[in-house]
Amino acid sequence: MLTSDVAPGKLPPMTDVTSDAAATRLRRSPLHERHTAAGAKFAPFGGWEMPLEYAGGGVLKEHTAVRTAVGVFDVSHLGKARVSGPGAADFVNSCLSNDLGRIGPGRAQYTLCCDDATGGVVDDIIAYLYADDHVFLIPNAANTAEVVRRLRAAAPAQVTVTDEHEAYAVLAVQGPRSAELLAALDLPTEHGYMSFSAASLAGVELTVCRTGYTGELGYELVVPAEHAVAVWDALFAAGAAFELRACGLAARDTLRTEMGYPLHGQDLSLDISPVQARSGWAVGWDKPAFWGRDALLAEKAAGPRRTLRGLVAVDRAIPRPGMTLHVGDAQVGIVTSGTFSPTLKQGIALALVSADANLTDGDEVEIDIRGRRAPLKLTKPPFVTPSVK
Repeated sequence: MLTSDVAPGKLPPMTDVTSDAAATRLRRSPLHERHTAAGAKFAPFGGWEMPLEYAGGGVLKEHTAVRTAVGVFDVSHLGKARVSGPGAADFVNSCLSNDLGRIGPGRAQYTLCCDDATGGVVDDIIAYLYADDHVFLIPNAANTAEVVRRLRAAAPAQVTVTDEHEAYAVLAVQGPRSAELLAALDLPTEHGYMSFSAASLAGVELTVCRTGYTGELGYELVVPAEHAVAVWDALFAAGAAFELRACGLAARDTLRTEMGYPLHGQDLSLDISPVQARSGWAVGWDKPAFWGRDALLAEKAAGPRRTLRGLVAVDRAIPRPGMTLHVGDAQVGIVTSGTFSPTLKQGIALALVSADANLTDGDEVEIDIRGRRAPLKLTKPPFVTPSVK
């Protein structure tokens, strides 16, 4: 999941938006003052002013902290919506792509909100299943209002869809030492991947879910917004012993790209279906109904005209979104996400590649970098092996 809120093509430039009049139009995290005190560089993400990186660290150190120790990300800009009432879970299951019937209460699930007519992806979402009458959704910031609008329009009379975007903060504690840190704070760590439980920290009731967007062992804490500072302070009070570092959304982007995780707005979109993005594992193909079902079944049967593939640079080139891929004189695709991998010390990318090109992993293509060609090799993600599988 992610932050679908970076403009396609590149991460937003680092800016001191506290001095920018436009910043007054952006929402701010309840942890904004903590970020400012830590020397954060801010950037707009989906209508929010969020930390991109921090003084004394930067993307490389923050990225490395998550791969080797533990980092914490403020991802409070992510959306929050609650679907409640008799039959709420069945209703959500009839709309979103994945099958909630595969999981039970206390589990979370990655799922997609697709357009019913085209099968394109409106957003990718984490769904928390509390009970048959209670589902909590975490969409991307920029898409929350649209997801809520579509659900409300389809909801039966007894089901209520509530936008709770600013009611909660979300802290992602990620890295091989994340469980040690949470255990030191008496937070639960033994529940399985994509499961959640209620807990308490610093007198604050919160939810701990074994999820993340980095590939490492990690947890996400859903906290009432008015208590976010108390939880943040408690994490850092205990965190020095575990080499805890505050991490910005730039490092989150390099971490997720190393794992080959798609970003909505670049690797998934209304124009890029789950079939094209190789996200069919998040579709309940046997369900009788979900938005986009007919279009997606037809595309799956016919075979997509393009698919999302991984690329690793052969030389020092750094692929960027929007760069075209070539084999000889033929254009065969386009980069959707690309960055420098701090772990591999190489350029890596995700790209939509034409099915007609008949390329397989190990084949080489070239990207066009302002008229210069640079070779890349098709590689199946993830590009790195996380410390904890």
